Amino acid sequence: MIGSREYRKIIEELLDELPEAFFRELNGGVIVSEARIVPDYARADDLYTLGEYRTAYGMRQIVMFKGSFDRVYPRADAAEAKELLRGVLRHEFRHHLEHLGSVHNSSSLEAEDEREKQAYLSQYED
Repeated sequence: MIGSREYRKIIEELLDELPEAFFRELNGGVIVSEARIVPDYARADDLYTLGEYRTAYGMRQIVMFKGSFDRVYPRADAAEAKELLRGVLRHEFRHHLEHLGSVHNSSSLEAEDEREKQAYLSQYED
């Protein structure tokens, strides 16, 4: 398991990879939380939120959940963590950019996430 300092360092390195335009109107920035987040629709101890794009009261922010990451990937070393976190972070930035562009259609990430949620829930149907 990587430590909090290393996790934050990896996030900073990954942010440096992104073009400045991605940060437009991300006025709440990217923050790291130590929380372990379970989505409210989870049916078992098998689903955790690794990152989240939040909008509220004019604020736009990305939160990366180290506690969830540690739960899902307890044996990840720094190199593995960097690759995994790169995907999570870019996923959240795609939400941000689609939100800015008012993209809300069947090919949006929002729609893709909803399809994945429904597929997950269908595993628990009788």
